[in-house]
Amino acid sequence: MNKLLLILAFFSVSFFVQAQESVLITKEEVLTEVLSENNTLKISEQEVLAAQGDYNQSNAVLLPNISISHTGIATTNPLMAFGSKLNQEILTQADFNPILLNDPSQIEDYATRIQVQQPLLNFDGLYQRKAAKAKLNATQLQAERKQDYIELMVDKAYMQLQLSYKTVEVLKKAKEAALENKRLADNSFKQGYLQKSDVLAVEVRVTEIDNQLQYAQSNIKNASNQLSVLMNDDSYRILQPADSLTILSNSISFESLPENRKDILAVFKASEAYRQMYQSDKMSFLPRLNAFGTYELHDDEVFQGDADGYLFGAELKWNIFEGSKRFGKAKKSRAEYEKSKLEFNQYKAESQVELNRAIRMLQDAKNNLELTALALSQSKESLRIRTNRFEQGLERTTDLLMAETQYAQKQLEYYTTIFQHNYALAYVQFLTKE
Repeated sequence: MNKLLLILAFFSVSFFVQAQESVLITKEEVLTEVLSENNTLKISEQEVLAAQGDYNQSNAVLLPNISISHTGIATTNPLMAFGSKLNQEILTQADFNPILLNDPSQIEDYATRIQVQQPLLNFDGLYQRKAAKAKLNATQLQAERKQDYIELMVDKAYMQLQLSYKTVEVLKKAKEAALENKRLADNSFKQGYLQKSDVLAVEVRVTEIDNQLQYAQSNIKNASNQLSVLMNDDSYRILQPADSLTILSNSISFESLPENRKDILAVFKASEAYRQMYQSDKMSFLPRLNAFGTYELHDDEVFQGDADGYLFGAELKWNIFEGSKRFGKAKKSRAEYEKSKLEFNQYKAESQVELNRAIRMLQDAKNNLELTALALSQSKESLRIRTNRFEQGLERTTDLLMAETQYAQKQLEYYTTIFQHNYALAYVQFLTKE
């Protein structure tokens, strides 16, 4: 007796702990957590920042390049020594002595230079900047579309969790009915109305339900873990949906693909980036015009500047021939651009086909919902009739077990069809979201 009490106490504590681990949560709470913590969305944010960095680098085609340097030299080179004295503005009449010119003493020169380079007209650089901008836009649109997809995954995982709890609920009721039938079968066997094989068949049915119930409870944990991954929650709690699985309203009337869907726009922007790069490679055949300027301070001591001077000007540079390198590069960029246009058309066609398939899947789920609801109602009535006849000893055990099994299956099929209908509806909404 004491052992029995200990076993019951152990299972009671285990049940209490499991109940504590179950956390009630709404889909809105899951979505809020996912949007702030999901790793995939954080990766998308970093990809956008990387594209923003590439675009910021293209500012070099508009903004000046400024550098400051300080160098020190010591030389007896005749030309360098004479030039250093000129830069320091310390040249005297005696320095023109041929002996000193040909064999000067060591002279030190410390120079501070401020150099400025300003692009004025770089056509290829301007188109590269446009390509970087198009790439940034494409990356931003892809990130937004990825968020839409993550929201779809949240819907699916949450509905799977709802379905798992519904499955457990159905199987628990089926187990209660099976245990009641077992009680009736035991009584009938004791009275001599049933054979031992009939009682064993009922016991097998109870065992089958126990096994199915175990799998269903594991599915609850699997669905909870999937939501935890989406929320980036490493505690892997057992979650319980705050609302039950119900049929969502169907108000979708789209049949054509929205032109401004984010992923379609992203592919178009990517093609635009290839077009701008092709234009840039063509413009590389034109000359470049850049301005430059230098301001220098010279002295024979470190970080001093008794003498100064400046230089500024402009350079028009035209690379006429680079061993056909630019011709090959332009040819490659044109091929990539033409390829991107074909990929864009292919992506649109595949997206339209996917939408058509999703709409048909939704309609099939809607039709199947009506059929499974009718089958559920019929199997329920059949089970009621056979149960009453079995209690009166007018029905075989095998027929009752078959009716009971069929009713449980039809319940599971019905709730699975609700899940399929709701997911198909969410998927169509995802495919038609702009």
